[in-house]
Amino acid sequence: VQLVESGGGLAQPGGSLRLSCAASGFTFSSADMSWARQGPGKEREFVAAISWSGREEYYADSVKGRFTISRDNAKNTLYLAMNSLKPDDTALYYCHLAFPDTWGQGTQVTVSS
Repeated sequence: VQLVESGGGLAQPGGSLRLSCAASGFTFSSADMSWARQGPGKEREFVAAISWSGREEYYADSVKGRFTISRDNAKNTLYLAMNSLKPDDTALYYCHLAFPDTWGQGTQVTVSS
């Protein structure tokens, strides 16, 4: 089982980024997936989740209305579109599979002017 995130980088406040998570080694199309993040000096926190079908989405209050989680089961890829970025969104963003418990290596997002 492997999860590989990409798409992080430096963005200005108000800007956008799109993260990707390439999944392999399991049946991605049957798996609920999520994103989490860990900011400097903070605990890792939930960001967003999506059901295996893509029909159900869940968001942390801090990102609701700004971030959108999606998936392409044909490409075994999970996405996180981030808009209206704020400095508080600066963090290492992780892709997560619950069963078996698997985390990617993370991709750094820095929001700064």
